[in-house]
Amino acid sequence: MLISDERRMLFVHIPKTGGASVEQLLREMCPDARSVGKQRHARLRRILAQHPELAGYWSFGFVRNPWARMVSWYSMIETWDRRWGPSSGRPQEGQWGSTRDGNPLWRTVAAYADFEEFILRGTAEVDRLAMPQVDYLVDGEQRADFIGRTENLAADMATVQRELGIEVTEIPRRNTTSHGSYRDYYSPAARDRIGEVYAKDVEAFGYDF
Repeated sequence: MLISDERRMLFVHIPKTGGASVEQLLREMCPDARSVGKQRHARLRRILAQHPELAGYWSFGFVRNPWARMVSWYSMIETWDRRWGPSSGRPQEGQWGSTRDGNPLWRTVAAYADFEEFILRGTAEVDRLAMPQVDYLVDGEQRADFIGRTENLAADMATVQRELGIEVTEIPRRNTTSHGSYRDYYSPAARDRIGEVYAKDVEAFGYDF
């Protein structure tokens, strides 16, 4: 997460929704922007429980089509695995101190045989892979003040900038990958599994395959 005391802003960073680009822009435009705590992808409920003084801050985050998001997540980890992970043939004595070292989640995913196993086994075995995005953005009955969409990142980020009273500028592109149409990755079983796991996102945001 990222906060600005001057702007009374709280950004909830959901994995694989363009959050790295959002963070970069916010740090450039809000000199006092800072991370709080060690968990980069903390949920709003946890943030406010640990830091109740932030309850009055304007909160926002971004969500993404869950089928596209899972392809992006897998592709990122697969790229790391080929370059630095077990598949690279490099020594694997990392201490999780850098991107090259990876992290426990990446190493778990790298052990799956393919995308199908990532979806069918991963969403059953790894809680983080099965967490609906809407769960990051609620605290009881209260939702974040603004929920943008990765599919509309530039326009929705402009809405955020206007709300915060900062200049509307182009959002930088970070952590982008090219992997073709996300639909090409899915078998019927994998497609249906994501529909089940992320049913709350489908209902809340109207996403479909």
